[in-house]
Amino acid sequence: MPKVSVVIPCYNQGKYLDETVNSVLAQSYDDYEIVIVNDGSTDEFTNEMLRDYRRPKTKIIHTDNQGVSAARNTAIRSAAGTYILPLDGDDLIGTEYLQKAVEVLDGNRGIGIVTCMIEFFGAMDYRPDVSAFSVEAMLTRNDLPCSSLFRRDDWERIGGFNNNMTSGWEDWDFWLSLLELEVGVYRIPEVLFYYRIRPGSRERSMSKEHRVQMYRQLFYNHPEFYSKNIGAVFRELCDYQDLLASKSYQNMNYLANPMLLLHKIIGKVTGFGIDKKRAF
Repeated sequence: MPKVSVVIPCYNQGKYLDETVNSVLAQSYDDYEIVIVNDGSTDEFTNEMLRDYRRPKTKIIHTDNQGVSAARNTAIRSAAGTYILPLDGDDLIGTEYLQKAVEVLDGNRGIGIVTCMIEFFGAMDYRPDVSAFSVEAMLTRNDLPCSSLFRRDDWERIGGFNNNMTSGWEDWDFWLSLLELEVGVYRIPEVLFYYRIRPGSRERSMSKEHRVQMYRQLFYNHPEFYSKNIGAVFRELCDYQDLLASKSYQNMNYLANPMLLLHKIIGKVTGFGIDKKRAF
C-alpha cells in the first residue's frame, strides 16, 4: 500500500489538472498514489478529459456535485495511504514536499500536521510573510495552507471534513478539528506549495456578510475550543485593555456565554452586525 495518498477534488478545473498531476508525479518520493474526484463537473472539457484519464499511480472517481468537503472525504475513503495530502485541481507542489513531510511524520508521532511555506501565482504573484505557528492565532485566521499533510487515522477520529462548511473555509475548520486533538504542527521552512490565484475565486469574491457567516459557522462547529481559548481570541481580535473596560465584557450575560461575546466582537471588527438568534 502507498504511504501517501494525494487527494484532488476537481470541479471544472480540467485545463489546470495536468499541471497539478505533473507536480505530484515529479516528486522525489515515490511511495504515493493520486486519487482524483470529478465532483460533478459541468465543463465538457473537464468531463471529456477525465473519462479516460490515464496517468501513473492515478485513479479517478466520478460523483455528483457534492462540494469540496464531501469530495475530499470521498477520495480519502477510497485511498490507501497512511498520510493524506489534499491538493486542489489547479495548485502545485514542489518536488521534495512529500519526501520532507513524510520524514517529519515518520519521525515524530506527536506531529499531526506538516505544512510548508507558500507562494501565490496566477492573478497575483507573491510570497506572504509567515510568522511562527500559533494555535491561538488559528482561532481568528487560517495560517495553514489547504495542502498540508495529516494522518489518515486522525481524519477518521474527527469524522472527516465537515460538510456544513458549504461556502468555503472547509480546510480551516478541518485544521481546528485536528488542533482540538492537540496534534503538533510542523512547518517546513521552504516554499513547497504553490497556490493559484484565479479571478473570481471563492476567497476573493467572498462578501463581508459571507465572511461573517463563515466565522459564525466556525464558532458553532468548535464552541468548546473557542470558549476554552477565549482570552486568546480577545487578544487577537481587538485591544485587550479596551475590551476589559467595555460594558459588554462587564455584562454577566456575556460572561456566562462566551459565544455571545464572540458574536459581538466579530460584528465590531468586521463592521457587520450579527443576529445571534438567526439559525443555520
